[in-house]
Amino acid sequence: MGPDSGEAVQQGITLRETATIAPIIIDGYNVIGIFHKDMERARNGLIELLLEYRLKSSHDITVVFDGHKTGGAAENVSVRGGVKIIYSKLGERADDVIKRIISAHRKEWIVVTSDRDIANHAWQINSIPIASDVFYEKVSGTVKKGLPDRSTEDAAPYFKDEDEEYIPTRKGSPYQLSKKEKLVKKALAKL
Repeated sequence: MGPDSGEAVQQGITLRETATIAPIIIDGYNVIGIFHKDMERARNGLIELLLEYRLKSSHDITVVFDGHKTGGAAENVSVRGGVKIIYSKLGERADDVIKRIISAHRKEWIVVTSDRDIANHAWQINSIPIASDVFYEKVSGTVKKGLPDRSTEDAAPYFKDEDEEYIPTRKGSPYQLSKKEKLVKKALAKL
């Protein structure tokens, strides 16, 4: 056991628990929406919420914002309080950056998005997508203790697509959660 193991045990965290905490990658504009008068304020509000959450959890958090219309020639990456903030480069969407990152770093990510294309990609590489609104409510409930926390039992994966409404269809027993729903419930319990 190294010197870090004693520190982790003093904080009430075992090494096994720290090894199983999945990193989180977030589609930033998907969480805050795009209908804000002051987008900079909305972005900063989300980042502040994630910074507070980072203090209460030990997740590695990455938030990705679109810069494809107004971004620079290169991807802009910064770290603030342990939260990695990425703005995609001009001509590249945040969706593409998220797919690239989770594909390159083959580990079980918690992917926060309501975009079905990213969610399908996440499932294909053994990562777990969480709907943006479910994540926001969960994190807000954790950071601000006075807010009610959404039950993980109600957290069926629901991903929006611009062209069509997604209605999940299932086979099997209607009384049991599907494998994907069980994985989402397990991921939410880790948050």
